[in-house]
Formats: sequence, C-alpha cells, structure tokens
Amino acid sequence: MAVYEQLYGAYEGVPQSALSRFLVIPRYALRDIFKSKLVTGMFLVCFVYPLIAAILVYLRHNVNAVAILQIDILELIPIDGSFFRTFMQIQGAFAFLLTVLVAPPLISRDLSNNALPLYLSRPLSRTEYVLGKGTVIAAVLSLVTWIPGLLIFFFQASLAGTGWLWRNYWIAGSIFLASAVWIVLLALIALAISAVVRWRVVASGAMLGIFFVPGAMAEIINNLFLTRYGSLVSLWATMNNVWAGLFFLFDRNSGSVQGTVTNPIYDKQLFNIILLEPPLWAAWAVVAAAGLICVWILSRRVRAYEVIK
Repeated sequence: MAVYEQLYGAYEGVPQSALSRFLVIPRYALRDIFKSKLVTGMFLVCFVYPLIAAILVYLRHNVNAVAILQIDILELIPIDGSFFRTFMQIQGAFAFLLTVLVAPPLISRDLSNNALPLYLSRPLSRTEYVLGKGTVIAAVLSLVTWIPGLLIFFFQASLAGTGWLWRNYWIAGSIFLASAVWIVLLALIALAISAVVRWRVVASGAMLGIFFVPGAMAEIINNLFLTRYGSLVSLWATMNNVWAGLFFLFDRNSGSVQGTVTNPIYDKQLFNIILLEPPLWAAWAVVAAAGLICVWILSRRVRAYEVIK
C-alpha cells in the first residue's frame, strides 16, 4: 500500500503519566537480568545471612529451642544496633557483588548499539533515562538490604514486645537510611562506569578496582603515616563509618600504636600515638563528592549523539 494512502489514526491506548514513563525501562530490564543463572544464583546467596539472622532472633526468644541445642543464653548475640550494623555490613558487601553482575551492561549496551537516540527521541528526558536505569539497580538491591533488614527488625519487635520496640524504634530508620545511601552510591558509580566503559568485563573489573585499589592504598597510607585519615580514600571504609554513625556506634578512637624509635642522642624513645578515625562529616563529604562526580560523568556521557572533537 502506498504511503499517501495511509490515514492518520490517533493513539487509542492508555496514556502514561509523565511521572511514570521512566518505569518502562526497569519493567523490561528486570526480565533480562534474571535470565542469567549467575545473577539468579548470586541473588539467592544474598538471602543466606538474613535467614541466619532471623534464626538468631528466634533462638534469642525461644527457651525450648535453646535447651534442645544446649546453648547458653548468654552466648547468643544481643539484638541491638550493633547486630543490625553487622547485618548492613554483610548485606552491603553482597549488594556490591550483585551490582558488579547486574549494572555494567545497563548503559554500555545502549551506547554500543547507538540506542540512546531511540530512547531520547521519545517523551523521555536524560534524567528520566538515568532514573529508569538506576531504578533497576535500586529494586534489586532493596530486596537484599533494607527490606529483609526491616522484616528482621519487626520480627524481633514481635517477639520482644512493645517495650523493646519503643526503645529501639530508631533502628528501623537507620536500616532504611543506611541502605538507601549505599544503594544510591552503588547505582551512581555503576551507571557512570557503564556510561564510560562499553565492555561488560572491563566495566565489572573497573567496578571492583574502584573499591579494592583505594582500599589497599588506604591501608598503606594508614600504616605508613600512623593515621586513620587514609581511610577517606576507601569508599568501603568510609561507608562503614557512615553506617556506624547512623547506628550511633561511631567512635573516633581506633586505639593506639606503641613502639620505640632510635635517637642518636637519647638512644631509644618510646612513642604512643592515638589513632583517630576521620570525623563523620568528612565521611559524608566523601560519599557526597563521589556521587556528584558520577552525576557529572552521566551528564556528559548520556547524550542522544556523541560529539567528536
């Protein structure tokens, strides 16, 4: 049929709200993610520790089970802020590994296939495109961080009673905020790397390098200069301080270093250096700076057309 014989027909489907258009991206991306057996297996492994934590909570309040297993009640871990901070550290590590598997192809695949013009030629802005890709990561990581964390918290509250809930209600907010900060940071870093590196294996390696290489450098700086301020180089160490602050467990005193130094005049001198962790505001500043750098990279890389100078 000739083109001029085609008649214009109005769209008869259900119009999408401008606020929900970006949700089209995660709707289809989540289907592709779980087609991988490696991702699915890693996702299931992420629930091992929440299961262990739930069992510990149950044992804490079940006298019969403790008697059968012949466990001293004093040897059980107390369910408090320290318990949930440990939960965040373990699940945060699993969330990072899951991000390494899930995130690299999200933007790099579109850049490699020149698909961005197809996205942005529709009623979808660059911000909505990035938000849609970030929602994919946020949805997956939420299932292994704050959602099981809150379920365990309310499980503990149901067993311990309203008195425990009233004294520790702030833990629920700390779980959610600690998870949210980590999820946003991981999503921004992963999307920025995906927008710069177009090969999945290289992008995964870069993601691992950003966390492990600075971590090694931080230890070298700390040991070489007898300080703890080198931890600001490591995003993982910085996030651990942020989590400690959110659970009111942050202590700047990291201990001390003792030793002797040879002096040509006084022979030997003893020294005792107290190591102090960087202040919390410095940890938050590093996290904010890392996020802003990633936003800047995304604003430069996510374009309909690549400008070659």
